[in-house]
Amino acid sequence: MSDDGKRAFIEMVGRLGRETQLHLDERYLHFQITNVVLLVVSLLLAILAIFNMYYIHILYKDMSGIVESMDSMHYRLRAVNDSMLSITDTVGEIDRNMEHMDRITQHTLQLSATMPEIRQSMHQIGEQVGLIDLDMVLMSSSMTNVELRFVQMTGGVGVMRENVYHLSRPMGFMNPMMP
Repeated sequence: MSDDGKRAFIEMVGRLGRETQLHLDERYLHFQITNVVLLVVSLLLAILAIFNMYYIHILYKDMSGIVESMDSMHYRLRAVNDSMLSITDTVGEIDRNMEHMDRITQHTLQLSATMPEIRQSMHQIGEQVGLIDLDMVLMSSSMTNVELRFVQMTGGVGVMRENVYHLSRPMGFMNPMMP
């Protein structure tokens, strides 16, 4: 019996050794699989980081282009605004000169008493001048309205330019790190 007890103990220790070795082999296999998975995930993250840096670089370039376009638009709207101011001043001067047409019409009516044919022609001219005067007044108010709109547009573009500049400033911080 003592041989059977020793033999059972030896068989039990042998089985325990085999089970332990199987467990260690299985654990080693799992460590290898984990290492491969970690390597693949690390490579994917590195590739993703490269693409992200590329897209950040492109976004920075696009934002810079938008800021330049806004600056150009702002400059051109100011030039248009200056031109509209000049046009408004000219229309106002024409309107002031149209006030003299009433006196010309009166003198023409006096001439028409002596010359009936001229009178009819001058009367028609007077009506046309009145319509022109009315059109000039309307045009003057329209130009003032247009001038106001351009001033508002110039201000809006200035605000947009400033906002895009604030948006693109963080991209400028990342630019030295880009390839």
